[in-house]
Amino acid sequence: MKYDQIPNTLFIENRKKFSAQLKPNSIAIFHSNDEHPWNGDATHHFKQNSDLFWLSGADQEEVMLVIFPDSPVAEYREALFIKRTSEAMIIWNGHKLTPEKATEVSGIKNIFWYDEFHVKMHAAINYASHIYLNLNENDRASIQTPYKDLRLAHELKQKYPLHYFERAAPILQRLRSIKSELELAVMKVAVEISNKMLHRVSKFVKPGVWEYEIEAEVIHEYIRNRANGHSFHPIVASGRNSCILHYVDNNQQCKDGDLLLLDSGADYANYASDMTRTLPVNGKFTQRQKQVYNAVLRVMNEAKKMLKPGTMLMEYHAQVGLIMEKELVDLGLISMNDIKNQNPSWPAYKKYFMHGTSHFLGIDVHDVGMRYEAMKAGMTFSCEPGIYIAEEAIGIRLENEILITENGCIDLMAHIPIEADDIEQLMQ
Repeated sequence: MKYDQIPNTLFIENRKKFSAQLKPNSIAIFHSNDEHPWNGDATHHFKQNSDLFWLSGADQEEVMLVIFPDSPVAEYREALFIKRTSEAMIIWNGHKLTPEKATEVSGIKNIFWYDEFHVKMHAAINYASHIYLNLNENDRASIQTPYKDLRLAHELKQKYPLHYFERAAPILQRLRSIKSELELAVMKVAVEISNKMLHRVSKFVKPGVWEYEIEAEVIHEYIRNRANGHSFHPIVASGRNSCILHYVDNNQQCKDGDLLLLDSGADYANYASDMTRTLPVNGKFTQRQKQVYNAVLRVMNEAKKMLKPGTMLMEYHAQVGLIMEKELVDLGLISMNDIKNQNPSWPAYKKYFMHGTSHFLGIDVHDVGMRYEAMKAGMTFSCEPGIYIAEEAIGIRLENEILITENGCIDLMAHIPIEADDIEQLMQ
């Protein structure tokens, strides 16, 4: 790993919170992500299962975590199964977790080899009444492949058909959405890496550079600051591309007079940053570009005020839409007649602002959380309104990370330039 090791007190406390939510005599089993094949004998870069990492800090393949608070065998109340190491493995693949290092990282004393799981845990599972298993229940997920957690669930349900099987995901969604001070400290490192990236890129952008060259500057700054890489594939969109919400080709040349919409995040210690800035390629906004830019910024500033305990996410999205509606009328993009005759299920403002304003943030850039429950202190959200005028080749989105507190919200990116004048000054 490139990043500084996270104190294991975070993972010890996370397991305590999770264990407290289990039914009596329950065993919970978590598995690391697969190593996904690329082509030939190559695999994609490994990314750990977010729930397993949140509970253990173990950041490698072939890991299983067992939590069984009521186990009559003390060593199975918390147990971590790790990939068996050998001298040959070290020669070919380098360092993997040793039992001593696994304890240091996770705070779990009982460490076993991954290939011992079924032998050691069979009696323990038989003793338990409930088996908690974990699936990817992120609202945004659309998974076509039979990933490891799903395969494990089928395997255990076939082997232990008379047990009561329970879902770990709803518990973890609620727990993970509230960030501890240790988690916030890690997230602030990722935020600062985004800040450094913006300062680097703003000095590089000019007419004639290519979007992929800008992408290279982004990843350069991330890696040199010990990030694992991107938290999602970066959007580097100039000109009309800025109006394509998920544009990732990043293969066009930036031209004089274009806007550049840069939506990117760093993955630091498995926690994601997520920031969007829109830059004038030549360093100076046109009057119209600045007019639209300031409208987006006003919506963002008003939206942030609503991110507070008690707010319902879906109602919040609708309220932000009404704020955007007024700005679009003032910009001459929609009329009061358009609003009067709009389809209630697709309001007139959606022509130019067609996405939501906020999503949960944390280990995942689109983190888990209960979107139909009220916001709580400790939650972190993006705030990212945008206006996309394809006929004018103007696409502007602005995005910061917001922490909800008992007294309102804190913009974790408030120190990063965002005012139009500050962006222009930064580019000089």
